[in-house]
Amino acid sequence: MKYWLMKSEPDAWSWEQQKAKGQAGEEWSGIRNYTARNFMRDMKLGDRVFFYHSNKGLEVVGIAEVSALSAPDSTTDDERWDCVHIRALADMPKPVTLKDVKANPKLAEMSLVKSFRLSVQPVLASEWKEVCRMGGIDPKTLKPV
Repeated sequence: MKYWLMKSEPDAWSWEQQKAKGQAGEEWSGIRNYTARNFMRDMKLGDRVFFYHSNKGLEVVGIAEVSALSAPDSTTDDERWDCVHIRALADMPKPVTLKDVKANPKLAEMSLVKSFRLSVQPVLASEWKEVCRMGGIDPKTLKPV
């Protein structure tokens, strides 16, 4: 299993909207960056995703999983663009802010710190565990600790 972080502006697509999609999940459409698209092409079913509110909030607010593999993005006829579907799994009991991530030396090399503008980014297993710990969630059960 791999780990990822996906950003969304909460006024465009919020964690609450993602949760409302239930088991069906939602297409992560509209990505027009080749690196982000390629990361989505690398995703496998069941990969875990931090759902990050960008612009407003600047925090990890939930955990989702990849529920459908990369396929053509339905929001464009341009065949260069693909996307995955994700579904919500759990709220982050204590949202983890960008400020807290930057202040944690264990996360100094995290893509969120180094490649801040990229909307889809990989997360190392050690970073996944640390952000989960900071957010008060057990990464194995996705239940509050």
